[in-house]
Amino acid sequence: MTAQRQQAVSASASAEPAGPEAPPAVSLRGVVKRFGGFTAVDGLDLDVPAGTCLGLLGPNGAGKSTTMKLLTAQAIADEGEITVLGFAVPRESKRARAAMGVVPQQDNLDEELTARENLEVFAHLYRVPRRARREAVDDALALAHLTGRRLTKVDDLSGGMRRRLLIARGLVHRPALVLLDEPTVGLDPQVRAELWGLIDGLRSRGTTVLMSTHYIEEAERLADGCALMSHGRVVARGGPAELVAEHAGERVVEHYGPPDRLEAVERIARAAGLPTRRTGPSVSVLKAETIPPSLADELGPDGVRRAASLEDVFVVLTGERVE
Repeated sequence: MTAQRQQAVSASASAEPAGPEAPPAVSLRGVVKRFGGFTAVDGLDLDVPAGTCLGLLGPNGAGKSTTMKLLTAQAIADEGEITVLGFAVPRESKRARAAMGVVPQQDNLDEELTARENLEVFAHLYRVPRRARREAVDDALALAHLTGRRLTKVDDLSGGMRRRLLIARGLVHRPALVLLDEPTVGLDPQVRAELWGLIDGLRSRGTTVLMSTHYIEEAERLADGCALMSHGRVVARGGPAELVAEHAGERVVEHYGPPDRLEAVERIARAAGLPTRRTGPSVSVLKAETIPPSLADELGPDGVRRAASLEDVFVVLTGERVE
C-alpha cells in the first residue's frame, strides 16, 4: 500500500492541509455518464486539492449530484478515470468509501433511534475501533452542536438539527474527505447559516471538502475555490473573488426599461466589448469600472451601480440562473 493510501485509510481529519506538490484528494479525467440518450456528465475534468473546500456550483441538472454519485460508485462512469484518495473508482470503491464521509442530499436518518445511536451505528459500520468509538461519537456530536440532544430521538429533532446530525454521521469516522451534496437545500436562512459555520469548521481543521450547491452565496462564503458546472462540464474554475474579477470586474451597472431600451443598452455595451446579462426587466453591464465617460453618456443616466457577484459570472458564462 502506498503512503498516500495509508494516509487515506487512517483518515485523520486533524491533519495539516497537504502542500502544493501533494496529489489531489479527488481527480476526474474525461469522465462521461449517460442515462439513456441524456448525457449528465460530459467529459468532466476536475481536481480537488487536499485540505481545501471546493464548491461545485451550478443550477439543477448541471451534473453536480451525478458527479457525487460517480465518486461513491453509486453510479458508474461510461468513460474516463476517477481517483479518490489514491483509490481507483469503481474498482477500489469500498476502500475509498471507508476513507471518506458522505452527506447525502436526502435525509435518511433512522427516526426511531436517538442522535447518539445513529452515530454509533455508523461508527460500527465504518469499523471505528470499539475502544475509540465513544470518543468518536462524542466528537461528532460536539462538532455538530448536538451534545445536548444526544439522547433525543431523530423524529423529535428540528429540520436544522437533523441536517447537522447527517453531517455528524458523515464525520464520525474522522474521514480525510467529506462529500456534501446540496447540504443546505430547502432550509431557512437561519439554519443555513448554522450549517455554514459547521462546514467552515471542517475546512479550518484541514479536512478536504467537496460541496455541491446551487446557492451562490454558499459557495462565496465557504469555498476556497469554485468549479462552475453547466451541462455536465466545468465552464470556469478559480477562487470566488478571482472568478468575479476575471469575468465580471469590480462594478456592474443595471439599466431598467422597456424591451427596446434594454436591447439598445445591450447593443451599445457589446459593441464596446463589455459583457452583459439580462435579468427580467433589466440589463446589467459588467466591468462598469472600465466604462469611459463618453460611453456612459451613450448608455444613459438610468443605470444603478452595484458590486459584481459570482452570480453575474455564472449567468454570463452559461446563460443560466442560479439562486
